[in-house]
Formats: sequence, C-alpha cells, structure tokens
Amino acid sequence: MSPTEIRASASLASIFALRMLGMFLILPVFAVHAKSLPGGENAFLVGLAMGIYGLTQSFGQIPFGAASDKYGRKPVIIIGLVLFALGSFIAALATDLVWVTIGRAVQGAGAISAAVTAFIADTTREEHRTKAMAMVGGSIGLTFAVSLVAAPLMYRLIGMGGLFALTGILSTLAILVVIYIVPPAPPKAPIRNVPFSQVLGNRELMRLNFGVFALHLTQMAMFVAVPSALVQYAGLPLASHWQVYLPVVLVSFAVMMPPLLVGEKRGMMKQVFVGAIGLMLLVQLGLWGFLSRPESLHWSVLVALLFAFFISFNILEACQPSLVSRIAPPAAKGSALGVYNTLQALGLFCGGVIGGWLQQHLGPPSVFALGAALTVAWIIIAANMKKVPRRGVPA
Repeated sequence: MSPTEIRASASLASIFALRMLGMFLILPVFAVHAKSLPGGENAFLVGLAMGIYGLTQSFGQIPFGAASDKYGRKPVIIIGLVLFALGSFIAALATDLVWVTIGRAVQGAGAISAAVTAFIADTTREEHRTKAMAMVGGSIGLTFAVSLVAAPLMYRLIGMGGLFALTGILSTLAILVVIYIVPPAPPKAPIRNVPFSQVLGNRELMRLNFGVFALHLTQMAMFVAVPSALVQYAGLPLASHWQVYLPVVLVSFAVMMPPLLVGEKRGMMKQVFVGAIGLMLLVQLGLWGFLSRPESLHWSVLVALLFAFFISFNILEACQPSLVSRIAPPAAKGSALGVYNTLQALGLFCGGVIGGWLQQHLGPPSVFALGAALTVAWIIIAANMKKVPRRGVPA
C-alpha cells in the first residue's frame, strides 16, 4: 500500500471505530446506570435506549450513501459527525431515560458508515482494498474489546454523562481529521448514473447484504448470552471480562491476515470467504453444545470458541465491504454500501432484541441455535456466488 492509501485507510478506519465506540461504550454499564434514571425500571425502555442507535442508523445509511455519491464523501461524513456529536451532548445532559433515548437516536441518525466505506474504496487500489477494509474490521473488534475494558473504569471516573460527552468531543475532533488528515478523494471520470433498482436487484449484492445482516445479528445475539456464560462457567466477574476479550481480539486480528493475503494473491477469496462462514457455523454449534451441556466441558473451550469467532468475524468483516465495492456499479458505490450498512445496522438491532427474547424465554442455547440456523442459510447462499478474480484482474 502506498503512503496515501495507508493514510486514508487508517484515518477513515479511526472514524469508523468512533461510530462503533458510540454504540459499544455504554453496553457494559448502561443497564445498571439506567436504574438511577426516571423510567429506568422499565426493561423495554432501557433496551430501546440501547438499541435505537442501530435502528436510526439503518434509516440513514441509504440516503447518506446516495448523497455521498452525488455531493462527495467528505461533506456527508462531516454532517454525520455533527449529528453524532449533537446526539452525544443531548444524551450527556439528559436527566431521564426519554432524553437519553432521543440523544441515542440523534447519534445514530448521523449514518456515515456507507460514506466512509465508499471513501476507503475510492482511495485504495483494488489489489489493496481488502487490507484497507481489514483495518475497518479490526477496528470494530478492537473497539468492542477496548469498550469492555474502559467503560467500567471511565464510568466510575466521569459518570454516564461524561462518557456521552467524551464521545461528542471525539466526534468533533474527528471532523478535523476528515478536513485535515484524510486525503482528498481522487477525481472521478464522468460515469453514467445507475438506477437504484439496479443496486437493489443485483443478485451478488443481495448475497452480501444477507451475509452482513446474518453476521451482525449473530454477533449481537451472542453477546447477550456470552457475558453470563463467562461469569457462570469461567468464574470471571464482569469487570474482568476484558482479560478474555482483549487478547482473543488482538491475536485473532493477526491470525486472520494470512488467509486474506493468500486469498487475494491466488484468486481464492471465495474459498476464504465461504471457509470463514463455515468456521462461524462451527462456533455457533460449539457454543450451542457448550451451553447445552456445560458440566461436560472446561471453560477453556468457551474461550477457544470466542477466539475462533473473532477470527471468522474479522475475515468476514474485511471481505464483505471490499466485495460490495468491487461488485457495485462505480456510480452507485455509496448507494450499494448504504444498503449494505442498513442491513448491518438492522442485524445489530434485531440481534439484541431477538437474542434477549430467546435468552429470557428459551434459554442461552437457543441463541446459538438461531445463529447456527442463520449461518447454514448463509453458507447455502454464499456457495453460489461468483468466483472473485485474483487481485488486479478485472471481474
């Protein structure tokens, strides 16, 4: 990768990580904090305050992605960051659950994921795009792990209002990163406009859209059940969970790079992609089996399954947006990634809601039975995708 590609990818991945930080940072502490707020005794309202971020994200991804195709990536990203900062400060000043929910909704309304991903695709050559997207995928996993480590400590130091204010300040600083550090997008050659119906009806894009929905529904549903399993079967109190998450995320990020590089170089990305989905299926079946008969397995099996999950997750998180950017018509790259990120946000929202319902009414194993069923459907859909050509070779 050239210095410009590295600069663009790293700076844009940091902005993407900020978006996920806004969602992840409150997860370990908000349910406890909410009990101190008016309305916090209502479990549904607490869940709504946590999940509405993903819901409003899903509404904004397609319009923001299409606007970035028409008006440019940087202006759209800056508008989204302003909305994110505004929502953060609303939530920081909130004195009841209703205003926290409003703040979270405004945070999510700045739906810039599609514009950021399209910008990465604009500023990287095709042969390096998967590596650039891997930075984004790694930033999501790392942000999740860091949030689990930092949130309890920071909550004790600055409170929930301080956490929201901090994300608002970071969002404001990210605007300066967009203006002064992210390199300008390369000039575009005149290209024919593409009807949105062609984006929605593209069969290869539909496969990837289903995949990102299944991946993030499974991820969010998993982490409804996994924290309790770590407490019950590994004997780890909530405040110590970072001791598992941080190393498995960091090591999995290193392990996932060789398959990606070999797959790109030898034109075997389809095999790598389908193999990662297969690994995800094994993880879901393994977690289902572990929680169905926990007395017969050592807690280290649970940790090993989490390690395998993050390897699979990071590979898929790197592959899919790169494939979308290659398959989508050049004039509709932002729109295609808008649809993709809409399904990603809906997956996160549905994963939390459905995973919570299953955990409460049918027990933890049912959460992973759902993940396994979705992943089986995903393998069937992905198995018929077109072969991805070797890097540098036109599709």
